[in-house]
Amino acid sequence: MGLFSSLLGNAGAVSNDQLQNDYGKLLVSGESIELGFQLIRDTFIFTNKRLILVDVQGVTGKKNRIPLCSL
Repeated sequence: MGLFSSLLGNAGAVSNDQLQNDYGKLLVSGESIELGFQLIRDTFIFTNKRLILVDVQGVTGKKNRIPLCSL
């Protein structure tokens, strides 16, 4: 995913392995990651049970807001 593509608002796909390593602790039993996208610093994760939105806030990116939406 290129920087220019991100600035234009195009989300890039993220590998399931990377998503599993970064956000696997958010999954409940029987839930698996189907697809994920990243737009600048925010991440959208589609699982077989819900949609997880990771909203990175702040200059350093240490503050994360993760609303959990069930499908």
